[in-house]
Amino acid sequence: MSILKNSIDGAIVALEALRSCEAEFQAAVVAMADTVTAGGKILACGNGGSAADASHFMTELLCRFCEERRSLPGLALTNDGSFLTATGNDYGFEQVFARQIEGLGKPGDVLIAISTSGNSPNVLNAIEAAKAGGMRTIALLGRDGGDTAGVAEIDIIVRHEVTARIQEAQKVLIHALCEGIERRLGLVA
Repeated sequence: MSILKNSIDGAIVALEALRSCEAEFQAAVVAMADTVTAGGKILACGNGGSAADASHFMTELLCRFCEERRSLPGLALTNDGSFLTATGNDYGFEQVFARQIEGLGKPGDVLIAISTSGNSPNVLNAIEAAKAGGMRTIALLGRDGGDTAGVAEIDIIVRHEVTARIQEAQKVLIHALCEGIERRLGLVA
């Protein structure tokens, strides 16, 4: 059996699962575009591959996605190794994102919380801290959403069991969100 064929087939199944998330996708685009229009920012967090996806997403906003346009305000809460290790040491790894949200988040900002399992305590705590701070919350989750399902204002769940396939679908989702934000803001044709 071909590993490549199996990977492609699995990715297609994961991507097809996103088709049922159109309403949540549109709500997420509106929330993020409206936040930017109001002068707010988008913060993102996740662990491991989801940390890389959070950083990738914010890079697409700050730099550009497909076409030249102004920079959009985004911040990955995964990029400061000194902060992450100090907070992990002093407060516990469960607080590494919540502490940043307390200091950097403002009412009306948006948190994008990414977790393939939905069971990451630090991601769940980040959502709770964002809600307590008057921020909007969007969770990009996998499997059945885990413990995080239903905690954020908007959940977009890739209903698949394989982490790699969930991550692949979330990458497509992140690119679609970037395009949706740019179009809603009228920054691209």
